[in-house]
Amino acid sequence: KQKLKRGRPAAADCCQTGSGNRAVKKRVLGRRSWCKQGLRYWLRCDYEIIETLKVKYGVKFLCAHMGVNRSGYYKWISRKGTINRYEQTRISLTERLEAEHKKHKVMGYHALSTNIRKTLGLAFSDNLAHKCCKAAGICSSARKRKYLKPGDESIKYENLVRGRWNAAKPLELIVSDMTCISHKGKLYEWTLFLDTYNNEIIAHSLSARRGYNRPYYDCLDVLKLKAGKKREQIAPVVLHTDQGSVYSSRAFGQAHKEYNIIRSMSRAGTPTDNPVMEALNGWMKDELILDFDLKNTDNLVALLDSYVLYFNNDRPAYALGYKSPVQYKTEQGF
Repeated sequence: KQKLKRGRPAAADCCQTGSGNRAVKKRVLGRRSWCKQGLRYWLRCDYEIIETLKVKYGVKFLCAHMGVNRSGYYKWISRKGTINRYEQTRISLTERLEAEHKKHKVMGYHALSTNIRKTLGLAFSDNLAHKCCKAAGICSSARKRKYLKPGDESIKYENLVRGRWNAAKPLELIVSDMTCISHKGKLYEWTLFLDTYNNEIIAHSLSARRGYNRPYYDCLDVLKLKAGKKREQIAPVVLHTDQGSVYSSRAFGQAHKEYNIIRSMSRAGTPTDNPVMEALNGWMKDELILDFDLKNTDNLVALLDSYVLYFNNDRPAYALGYKSPVQYKTEQGF
Protein backbone atom coordinates (compact mmCIF):
# COMPACT_ATOMS: atom_id res chain seq x y z
CA LYS A 1 0.00 0.00 0.00
CA GLN A 2 1.16 3.45 -0.75
CA LYS A 3 1.64 5.87 2.11
CA LEU A 4 -0.87 8.67 2.62
CA LYS A 5 0.18 12.06 3.86
CA ARG A 6 -2.21 14.03 6.14
CA GLY A 7 -5.20 12.00 5.08
CA ARG A 8 -4.87 12.86 1.34
CA PRO A 9 -4.73 10.34 -1.51
CA ALA A 10 -1.32 9.62 -2.94
CA ALA A 11 -0.23 11.41 -6.09
CA ALA A 12 -0.26 8.14 -8.02
CA ASP A 13 -3.89 7.50 -6.99
CA CYS A 14 -4.86 10.95 -8.27
CA CYS A 15 -3.33 10.31 -11.68
CA GLN A 16 -4.38 6.72 -12.32
CA THR A 17 -7.72 6.07 -13.95
CA GLY A 18 -10.23 4.35 -11.67
CA SER A 19 -7.96 4.26 -8.59
CA GLY A 20 -10.11 3.81 -5.50
CA ASN A 21 -13.55 5.32 -5.32
CA ARG A 22 -12.39 8.77 -6.36
CA ALA A 23 -13.28 10.09 -9.82
CA VAL A 24 -10.38 11.29 -11.90
CA LYS A 25 -10.36 15.04 -12.65
CA LYS A 26 -10.02 15.66 -16.37
CA ARG A 27 -7.51 18.25 -17.47
CA VAL A 28 -9.05 18.92 -20.86
CA LEU A 29 -7.51 21.83 -22.80
CA GLY A 30 -9.90 24.22 -24.45
CA ARG A 31 -9.68 25.61 -27.97
CA ARG A 32 -6.47 27.32 -29.04
CA SER A 33 -6.71 30.80 -27.62
CA TRP A 34 -4.73 33.47 -25.83
CA CYS A 35 -6.82 32.90 -22.69
CA LYS A 36 -6.54 29.15 -21.99
CA GLN A 37 -8.17 27.54 -18.95
CA GLY A 38 -5.34 26.90 -16.52
CA LEU A 39 -4.94 25.28 -13.13
CA ARG A 40 -6.80 28.06 -11.31
CA TYR A 41 -9.93 27.28 -13.31
CA TRP A 42 -9.92 23.63 -12.21
CA LEU A 43 -9.25 24.56 -8.58
CA ARG A 44 -12.21 26.90 -8.72
CA CYS A 45 -14.35 24.02 -10.05
CA ASP A 46 -13.24 21.83 -7.11
CA TYR A 47 -14.11 24.57 -4.64
CA GLU A 48 -17.54 25.00 -6.22
CA ILE A 49 -18.19 21.25 -5.88
CA ILE A 50 -17.21 21.39 -2.20
CA GLU A 51 -19.46 24.43 -1.72
CA THR A 52 -22.40 22.47 -3.15
CA LEU A 53 -21.79 19.24 -1.17
CA LYS A 54 -20.84 20.74 2.19
CA VAL A 55 -24.49 20.69 3.26
CA LYS A 56 -24.40 16.88 3.29
CA TYR A 57 -20.71 16.16 3.97
CA GLY A 58 -18.03 17.80 6.07
CA VAL A 59 -15.60 20.27 4.51
CA LYS A 60 -12.59 18.42 5.90
CA PHE A 61 -13.76 15.15 4.36
CA LEU A 62 -14.55 16.76 0.99
CA CYS A 63 -11.20 18.56 0.79
CA ALA A 64 -9.34 15.34 1.59
CA HIS A 65 -11.35 13.40 -0.97
CA MET A 66 -10.93 16.09 -3.67
CA GLY A 67 -7.23 16.47 -2.95
CA VAL A 68 -7.27 20.22 -2.23
CA ASN A 69 -6.12 22.30 0.72
CA ARG A 70 -8.77 23.24 3.24
CA SER A 71 -7.05 26.60 3.79
CA GLY A 72 -7.20 27.25 0.05
CA TYR A 73 -10.93 26.54 0.08
CA TYR A 74 -11.58 28.97 2.94
CA LYS A 75 -9.41 31.59 1.23
CA TRP A 76 -11.54 31.17 -1.90
CA ILE A 77 -14.66 31.64 0.23
CA SER A 78 -13.30 34.85 1.79
CA ARG A 79 -12.45 36.48 -1.51
CA LYS A 80 -15.44 35.16 -3.43
CA GLY A 81 -17.19 37.91 -5.39
CA THR A 82 -14.24 40.32 -5.20
CA ILE A 83 -11.98 41.33 -8.09
CA ASN A 84 -8.29 40.66 -7.67
CA ARG A 85 -5.60 43.09 -8.75
CA TYR A 86 -4.96 41.28 -12.03
CA GLU A 87 -8.60 41.58 -13.05
CA GLN A 88 -8.65 45.22 -11.94
CA THR A 89 -5.59 45.89 -14.11
CA ARG A 90 -7.26 44.29 -17.12
CA ILE A 91 -10.49 46.21 -16.62
CA SER A 92 -8.72 49.57 -16.32
CA LEU A 93 -6.43 48.79 -19.28
CA THR A 94 -9.41 47.75 -21.40
CA GLU A 95 -11.14 51.04 -20.64
CA ARG A 96 -8.04 53.00 -21.67
CA LEU A 97 -7.67 50.93 -24.84
CA GLU A 98 -11.31 51.57 -25.76
CA ALA A 99 -10.88 55.32 -25.20
CA GLU A 100 -7.72 55.37 -27.33
CA HIS A 101 -9.42 53.26 -30.01
CA LYS A 102 -12.21 55.82 -30.31
CA LYS A 103 -9.62 58.50 -31.13
CA HIS A 104 -7.50 56.31 -33.45
CA LYS A 105 -9.67 53.60 -35.04
CA VAL A 106 -7.01 52.70 -37.59
CA MET A 107 -4.38 51.69 -35.01
CA GLY A 108 -3.87 48.12 -33.86
CA TYR A 109 -3.13 46.96 -30.34
CA HIS A 110 0.64 47.59 -30.71
CA ALA A 111 0.15 51.27 -31.56
CA LEU A 112 -2.65 51.75 -29.01
CA SER A 113 -0.53 50.32 -26.19
CA THR A 114 2.42 52.50 -27.26
CA ASN A 115 0.27 55.65 -27.06
CA ILE A 116 -0.98 54.68 -23.59
CA ARG A 117 2.57 54.07 -22.36
CA LYS A 118 3.68 57.47 -23.65
CA THR A 119 0.76 59.47 -22.24
CA LEU A 120 0.18 57.67 -18.92
CA GLY A 121 3.56 56.06 -18.24
CA LEU A 122 2.06 52.61 -17.57
CA ALA A 123 4.12 49.42 -17.86
CA PHE A 124 2.41 46.45 -19.51
CA SER A 125 3.13 44.01 -22.32
CA ASP A 126 1.71 43.99 -25.81
CA ASN A 127 0.48 40.46 -25.11
CA LEU A 128 -1.75 41.77 -22.29
CA ALA A 129 -3.02 44.55 -24.57
CA HIS A 130 -3.87 41.92 -27.21
CA LYS A 131 -5.85 39.89 -24.67
CA CYS A 132 -7.79 42.97 -23.54
CA CYS A 133 -8.51 44.03 -27.14
CA LYS A 134 -9.66 40.53 -28.03
CA ALA A 135 -11.99 40.32 -25.03
CA ALA A 136 -13.45 43.79 -25.71
CA GLY A 137 -13.75 43.24 -29.47
CA ILE A 138 -11.37 46.09 -30.37
CA CYS A 139 -10.19 45.74 -33.99
CA SER A 140 -8.43 48.18 -36.28
CA SER A 141 -10.12 49.30 -39.49
CA ALA A 142 -8.16 48.19 -42.53
CA ARG A 143 -9.00 47.89 -46.21
CA LYS A 144 -8.09 44.99 -48.47
CA ARG A 145 -6.02 45.58 -51.58
CA LYS A 146 -6.22 43.86 -54.95
CA TYR A 147 -3.19 42.34 -56.68
CA LEU A 148 -2.05 44.03 -59.91
CA LYS A 149 0.38 42.54 -62.40
CA PRO A 150 3.65 44.48 -62.87
CA GLY A 151 4.06 46.64 -65.97
CA ASP A 152 6.98 47.81 -68.12
CA GLU A 153 9.87 49.96 -66.95
CA SER A 154 10.19 53.59 -67.95
CA ILE A 155 12.26 54.41 -71.01
CA LYS A 156 13.27 57.79 -69.64
CA TYR A 157 14.28 56.91 -66.05
CA GLU A 158 15.49 53.56 -64.75
CA ASN A 159 14.24 52.02 -61.51
CA LEU A 160 17.29 52.62 -59.30
CA VAL A 161 15.71 51.46 -56.04
CA ARG A 162 14.52 47.93 -56.88
CA GLY A 163 13.29 47.18 -53.38
CA ARG A 164 16.23 48.70 -51.48
CA TRP A 165 14.34 51.13 -49.23
CA ASN A 166 16.68 51.23 -46.22
CA ALA A 167 18.19 54.70 -46.48
CA ALA A 168 21.26 55.34 -44.30
CA LYS A 169 20.63 59.06 -43.75
CA PRO A 170 17.99 61.73 -44.38
CA LEU A 171 17.48 63.04 -47.92
CA GLU A 172 19.08 59.97 -49.47
CA LEU A 173 15.90 58.51 -50.99
CA ILE A 174 12.70 60.54 -51.50
CA VAL A 175 9.46 59.06 -52.81
CA SER A 176 6.54 60.99 -54.24
CA ASP A 177 2.99 60.27 -55.28
CA MET A 178 -0.39 61.90 -55.78
CA THR A 179 -3.54 60.59 -54.13
CA CYS A 180 -7.14 61.69 -54.60
CA ILE A 181 -9.29 62.84 -51.66
CA SER A 182 -13.06 63.07 -51.99
CA HIS A 183 -14.55 65.84 -49.85
CA LYS A 184 -18.18 67.02 -49.96
CA GLY A 185 -18.78 65.80 -53.49
CA LYS A 186 -15.56 67.25 -54.89
CA LEU A 187 -12.35 65.44 -55.79
CA TYR A 188 -9.01 66.92 -54.69
CA GLU A 189 -5.48 65.90 -55.64
CA TRP A 190 -2.96 65.71 -52.80
CA THR A 191 0.74 65.55 -53.76
CA LEU A 192 3.30 64.31 -51.22
CA PHE A 193 7.08 64.07 -50.97
CA LEU A 194 8.30 61.64 -48.29
CA ASP A 195 11.76 60.82 -46.92
CA THR A 196 12.16 57.03 -46.64
CA TYR A 197 14.82 57.33 -43.92
CA ASN A 198 12.26 58.17 -41.24
CA ASN A 199 8.99 58.31 -43.25
CA GLU A 200 8.76 62.07 -42.75
CA ILE A 201 6.58 64.15 -45.06
CA ILE A 202 8.94 66.91 -46.24
CA ALA A 203 6.46 68.62 -48.61
CA HIS A 204 2.78 68.40 -49.55
CA SER A 205 0.38 70.44 -51.66
CA LEU A 206 -3.35 70.27 -52.47
CA SER A 207 -5.16 71.10 -55.69
CA ALA A 208 -8.87 71.34 -56.47
CA ARG A 209 -8.23 71.02 -60.23
CA ARG A 210 -7.83 67.63 -61.86
CA GLY A 211 -4.45 67.23 -63.59
CA TYR A 212 -3.11 70.57 -62.32
CA ASN A 213 0.70 70.40 -62.14
CA ARG A 214 1.34 73.31 -59.77
CA PRO A 215 1.35 71.14 -56.55
CA TYR A 216 4.10 68.93 -58.03
CA TYR A 217 6.35 71.92 -58.64
CA ASP A 218 5.59 73.38 -55.19
CA CYS A 219 6.79 70.18 -53.55
CA LEU A 220 9.77 70.03 -55.90
CA ASP A 221 10.80 73.56 -54.87
CA VAL A 222 10.99 72.41 -51.25
CA LEU A 223 13.12 69.42 -52.24
CA LYS A 224 15.45 71.59 -54.33
CA LEU A 225 16.15 73.83 -51.32
CA LYS A 226 17.08 70.78 -49.27
CA ALA A 227 19.06 69.00 -52.01
CA GLY A 228 21.15 71.96 -53.17
CA LYS A 229 22.70 72.60 -56.57
CA LYS A 230 25.12 70.30 -58.37
CA ARG A 231 28.14 72.53 -57.88
CA GLU A 232 27.75 72.24 -54.13
CA GLN A 233 29.51 69.35 -52.38
CA ILE A 234 26.33 67.59 -51.31
CA ALA A 235 25.41 63.94 -51.86
CA PRO A 236 22.70 63.53 -54.54
CA VAL A 237 19.11 62.76 -53.64
CA VAL A 238 17.26 59.94 -55.39
CA LEU A 239 13.68 60.96 -56.23
CA HIS A 240 11.55 57.86 -56.90
CA THR A 241 8.11 58.32 -58.47
CA ASP A 242 5.62 56.52 -60.69
CA GLN A 243 5.24 57.14 -64.42
CA GLY A 244 2.61 59.87 -64.06
CA SER A 245 2.23 62.49 -66.76
CA VAL A 246 3.76 65.28 -64.67
CA TYR A 247 6.69 63.18 -63.40
CA SER A 248 7.45 62.01 -66.98
CA SER A 249 7.16 65.47 -68.54
CA ARG A 250 10.19 67.27 -69.94
CA ALA A 251 9.35 70.43 -67.99
CA PHE A 252 9.48 68.60 -64.64
CA GLY A 253 12.87 67.13 -65.56
CA GLN A 254 14.21 70.53 -66.58
CA ALA A 255 13.01 72.05 -63.30
CA HIS A 256 15.57 70.05 -61.25
CA LYS A 257 18.28 69.72 -63.88
CA GLU A 258 20.72 72.00 -62.03
CA TYR A 259 20.17 70.35 -58.65
CA ASN A 260 21.56 67.25 -56.91
CA ILE A 261 18.52 65.15 -57.75
CA ILE A 262 18.66 61.78 -59.50
CA ARG A 263 15.42 60.40 -60.91
CA SER A 264 14.07 56.87 -60.50
CA MET A 265 10.74 55.48 -61.71
CA SER A 266 8.52 52.51 -60.96
CA ARG A 267 7.24 50.13 -63.60
CA ALA A 268 4.03 51.21 -65.31
CA GLY A 269 0.93 50.38 -63.28
CA THR A 270 2.97 48.69 -60.54
CA PRO A 271 2.29 50.25 -57.13
CA THR A 272 4.42 47.57 -55.45
CA ASP A 273 7.49 49.33 -56.88
CA ASN A 274 6.66 52.26 -54.58
CA PRO A 275 5.29 50.41 -51.52
CA VAL A 276 6.31 53.01 -48.93
CA MET A 277 4.23 55.76 -50.50
CA GLU A 278 1.36 53.56 -51.68
CA ALA A 279 0.88 51.94 -48.27
CA LEU A 280 0.96 55.27 -46.45
CA ASN A 281 -1.58 56.75 -48.86
CA GLY A 282 -4.16 54.23 -47.72
CA TRP A 283 -3.32 54.56 -44.03
CA MET A 284 -3.35 58.36 -44.14
CA LYS A 285 -6.75 58.52 -45.83
CA ASP A 286 -8.17 56.05 -43.29
CA GLU A 287 -6.85 58.19 -40.43
CA LEU A 288 -8.17 61.39 -42.01
CA ILE A 289 -11.65 59.86 -42.31
CA LEU A 290 -11.82 58.00 -39.00
CA ASP A 291 -9.65 60.06 -36.65
CA PHE A 292 -9.67 63.61 -38.09
CA ASP A 293 -13.33 63.76 -39.21
CA LEU A 294 -12.56 64.56 -42.84
CA LYS A 295 -16.20 64.49 -43.96
CA ASN A 296 -17.35 67.28 -41.63
CA THR A 297 -14.44 69.72 -41.96
CA ASP A 298 -14.88 73.03 -43.76
CA ASN A 299 -11.20 73.90 -44.24
CA LEU A 300 -9.50 70.98 -45.97
CA VAL A 301 -6.14 72.72 -46.35
CA ALA A 302 -5.90 73.48 -42.62
CA LEU A 303 -6.93 69.92 -41.81
CA LEU A 304 -4.18 68.47 -43.99
CA ASP A 305 -1.61 70.85 -42.49
CA SER A 306 -2.57 69.75 -38.98
CA TYR A 307 -2.48 66.09 -40.02
CA VAL A 308 1.02 66.41 -41.52
CA LEU A 309 2.17 68.07 -38.30
CA TYR A 310 0.69 65.17 -36.33
CA PHE A 311 2.14 62.61 -38.75
CA ASN A 312 5.69 63.95 -38.45
CA ASN A 313 5.76 64.72 -34.72
CA ASP A 314 3.27 62.51 -32.88
CA ARG A 315 2.17 59.51 -34.96
CA PRO A 316 4.00 56.31 -33.83
CA ALA A 317 5.37 54.19 -36.67
CA TYR A 318 6.00 50.45 -36.38
CA ALA A 319 9.00 50.63 -38.75
CA LEU A 320 10.62 53.20 -36.42
CA GLY A 321 10.07 51.27 -33.21
CA TYR A 322 6.80 53.11 -32.51
CA LYS A 323 8.50 56.49 -32.58
CA SER A 324 7.45 59.52 -34.58
CA PRO A 325 9.57 60.44 -37.65
CA VAL A 326 11.00 63.58 -36.05
CA GLN A 327 11.73 61.78 -32.78
CA TYR A 328 13.51 58.96 -34.62
CA LYS A 329 15.63 61.35 -36.69
CA THR A 330 16.56 63.37 -33.60
CA GLU A 331 17.60 60.29 -31.64
CA GLN A 332 19.78 59.17 -34.55
CA GLY A 333 21.68 62.46 -34.37
CA PHE A 334 20.33 64.20 -37.49
